[in-house]
Amino acid sequence: MKKVRCPKCNSYTVFDETRYQPGQRLVFVCSECNKQFAIKIPASPVPSKVGESLEAATDTPPKGELEGALGASIIVVENAFHYRQEIPLEMGDNVFGRYVHGTNINKPIETVDPSVDTRHCIIRVQKGKDGQLQYILRDAPSGTGTFYMNDILRDQDRIRLQDGAVITIGATTLILKVKSEK
Repeated sequence: MKKVRCPKCNSYTVFDETRYQPGQRLVFVCSECNKQFAIKIPASPVPSKVGESLEAATDTPPKGELEGALGASIIVVENAFHYRQEIPLEMGDNVFGRYVHGTNINKPIETVDPSVDTRHCIIRVQKGKDGQLQYILRDAPSGTGTFYMNDILRDQDRIRLQDGAVITIGATTLILKVKSEK
């Protein structure tokens, strides 16, 4: 089962994605506000995750969505508040924070964890002098702080991350997953 969020009122609609073909376009009518919106079933099926959320989308992927090219993502594992999420990284600043309707961040985390700010931390993806991708973490700054491997970051700290790096924001854990090139 998948959940889609209404772009107008943020209420969820649940549907069985196994009944539809990859690439198929679905149209929903929100039961709360009667807004009509469409999504497209991803063309390449991904393994289903418990509680995975499929954002209401159009026929085109979100701007800057380069997970396939970068091969890196952040795994969000919440301690008791919600569910596991996987958020692809893109070149430039990836601004993480708690999703609130109207918040201007490009990597929202769906959570009810009150200790995660709406703009909490930033992971910058850039190419180094050697041509390899670098993942650099900094606090946004946030009210409760950003922790890297259980050490709190100061406002001026910039930490270069490696595959498997553990970041804690509030009661939520983020893990950097970099796909190895073969």
